[in-house]
Amino acid sequence: MIIVLKHLHLALPPTLVPCRIFCVAVNDSKATVFVNGKICKDPKLVTADDFFRPGLNKPGNTSNQLGSAVTAVNVNNLPGLNTLGISLARIDFARRGLNPPHTHPRGTEVLVVLKGRLYVGFVLSNPGPNMKNKLLTKILNPGDVFVFPQGLIHFQLNVGKTNAIAFAGLSSQNPGVITIANAVFGSDPPINDDVLSKAFQVDKKMVDHLQDQFWWDNN
Repeated sequence: MIIVLKHLHLALPPTLVPCRIFCVAVNDSKATVFVNGKICKDPKLVTADDFFRPGLNKPGNTSNQLGSAVTAVNVNNLPGLNTLGISLARIDFARRGLNPPHTHPRGTEVLVVLKGRLYVGFVLSNPGPNMKNKLLTKILNPGDVFVFPQGLIHFQLNVGKTNAIAFAGLSSQNPGVITIANAVFGSDPPINDDVLSKAFQVDKKMVDHLQDQFWWDNN
């Protein structure tokens, strides 16, 4: 089937049909025109600082219950990334630190280890009937690269004897993050415990206990 689009005016994402080299994001609460969630700054007013963000040489604070810290660089703190379809994150790990199971709903992640030793993995989407979701894992050392496909649950755990550092590139200017435990047991308002007790096949007391925990956000 051939569809003729000659006379149609479609609002396609700028990452698919770029009409200019860049579109620096500008925060304007009165704006009514949006491009991937951000409007464009007047090109005449663009400066080098719109494409610049310092500080990724500084380690994140891993003094938390997860022992990890994610320092994200996306369109929200680097306006020049708007419509370019990329972003970056530095991930610091204390010994035994964990970047807990999470997903990026809008981007694939490619991870490179700079220091330390990480156990990483992701879970495939639901398989056929009576089959379990497949887990793919790998031990990464400095210089190793691993890819986490868009939307799949993944994690990184420091299994080395020192602190660890990794950098991640993501295929979205704002890939988003959903930390599984936080979303399921720490939502506001809480998910009804009838739903969770049946979904996880545990009694309501266990659900209540989990919902009473403080679910740390390392982002």
